[in-house]
Amino acid sequence: MSISMQHEWKSRMPRSTMQRGLLCFDALALPLLLWIACSLRHLTPYEIPSQQWILFLAAPLISIPVFIRLGLYRAVIRYIGQKALLTVVYSITLATLLWSLLAIGITSAQELPRSLLPLFWLLNLTAIGSVRLIIRHIYLLPHKSSSRALIWGAGAAGVQLAGAIHYSRSLVAVAFIDDDRRLHGQEIAGLRVYPPEAIPHLIDQYSITDLLLAIPSADHQNRKRILRQIESLPVHVRALPLVNEIISCKVGVNDLREANIGDLLTREEVAPVPELLAHNVQGKTVLVTGAGGSIGSEICRQILKLDPRRVVLLDHSECALYTVTQSLPAAQHKLIVALLGSTQDDIFLKSVMREYEVQTVYHAAAYKHVPIVEQNPIAGIKNNVLGTLSAAEAALEADIETFVLISTDKAVRPANVMGASKRVAELLVQAIQQRARLAGKLNIRFETVRFGNVLESSGSVVPLFRQQIAAGGPVTVTHSEATRFLMSIPEAAALVIQAGALGAGGDVFVLDMGEPVKISNLARSMIRLSGKTVRDNDNPLGQVEIQYIGLRPGEKLHEELFISGTVTATQHPKILRSDEPSLTWSQLRPRLDRLKSAVKRKDIAAAERILADIIDVEQIKPAASAVYTSEVVNIR
Repeated sequence: MSISMQHEWKSRMPRSTMQRGLLCFDALALPLLLWIACSLRHLTPYEIPSQQWILFLAAPLISIPVFIRLGLYRAVIRYIGQKALLTVVYSITLATLLWSLLAIGITSAQELPRSLLPLFWLLNLTAIGSVRLIIRHIYLLPHKSSSRALIWGAGAAGVQLAGAIHYSRSLVAVAFIDDDRRLHGQEIAGLRVYPPEAIPHLIDQYSITDLLLAIPSADHQNRKRILRQIESLPVHVRALPLVNEIISCKVGVNDLREANIGDLLTREEVAPVPELLAHNVQGKTVLVTGAGGSIGSEICRQILKLDPRRVVLLDHSECALYTVTQSLPAAQHKLIVALLGSTQDDIFLKSVMREYEVQTVYHAAAYKHVPIVEQNPIAGIKNNVLGTLSAAEAALEADIETFVLISTDKAVRPANVMGASKRVAELLVQAIQQRARLAGKLNIRFETVRFGNVLESSGSVVPLFRQQIAAGGPVTVTHSEATRFLMSIPEAAALVIQAGALGAGGDVFVLDMGEPVKISNLARSMIRLSGKTVRDNDNPLGQVEIQYIGLRPGEKLHEELFISGTVTATQHPKILRSDEPSLTWSQLRPRLDRLKSAVKRKDIAAAERILADIIDVEQIKPAASAVYTSEVVNIR
């Protein structure tokens, strides 16, 4: 039988048909096995006396009901395991004992030797057990289209993954890869363990298509080292989640996900400072605007781990609000208030902050997609500038403790409406801090946290590249030299929460995002880790092409994080304070009034002129390099 015919037979064979087939086999095999046992006992083909025919007929009549009663036909053959095999032993043993009682009662020792009983039992066990194991083996034979995989990590997670793959029709595990030299050459779970250096040879020898990383407890540096080793290999790399993301001890094929590109491109993350994390959250009511977004939802998840009094989720999108609420732990839903509304509704915001006695606000609500805001500038200005103004003024009136604006590197010397609107938002948060001091509200702090792109967010190129690679390309990159700062969503959210605990108000904190990453290199790494090759001039037969489509309106070739050249350290090594230009409230207020008027009239040209006037783009000179000082700021 060919492999394809086997696969078709296995796919179409109903379970009930298999059960009836096994029952018929057992019914026919038992008399035959008894005759074979008698023949072996007498060392000659056995001629059945007429008075013994009843014993041969009784063998299936006694055994089949026992097999049915003990569930021998309920076991799913393809998943048959130790427990099912023990059931086979129990069933055959009981059936043989019952048959032997009948045989002893109606025959003499001369007619039917008692030594026949263990021989009959052994033949039954061998035949009936073997046929089930043979069928199981046929079921588990890989289809010719099954992918062959290596598993990196011969620990507990790797062994569990190998066990899960054993029952998968889409994957076949060929071997383990492990750094531990003590394991090399040994067999674990039926698979041989090889060193990493053997991977190219194994790929060629066994036509390996997938490499599965089963190292959930590995730290960032080890994951990065491993990905560097295998990035250039022609295999699809997938990984199990990190150990803190695995909530069950069981590991399965469905737990596999694409390799974390962040492990390859970003620097080592710094452990959070517990005091900074808890300062604005523990025992307090926290409001998160834009709670349904990538950063807002992650902030909510992390806040709920810090023992808040209440978390108020605010978003203008019903779908996003529902999605984030459902993604949060059900046990903590009693702490959650989900509100549908806009940050541009100042009356609504004031009532929310008063009713729920909000103490901390993380303002993540913003339009962030440069091309979309460039095509819809009035909507972008209303949301990013006027929405921030409404939220900050509501916070000032409600006498909250801390207001944190989440900003972007595109606010630095902006080249587009989105960046300009976020820079104005930064300036007005600083101006609102001045208003608070003038009003004698010295316990209110307004802070800004600025950072670059986050991997896997709704605006990140990573999900787009992944879709394009899965479709066979092309992968679209704006420019071969374009670079961006990249950070993971969980790290960015944790740093935002911690930054809110630093400073005395009016500060602009900038997250240290390491070196900028060339987007073309990011695309190449993702293509290679997906098991495909890049098609270019050097490799015209590659599978996925990278197309350079040119910078879109308002996009920069390179982003920056600092406006000024003076940057001071804080208590956290990855959070820096930037000495940024600012405006007083008296300078900013008339310009904001004009901006409101232009937005109301939907006068795009006037609105953009006012944005430029507020930012004073021409007078802000690029900083040659940031100057760092070692000032340490304590928690307030």
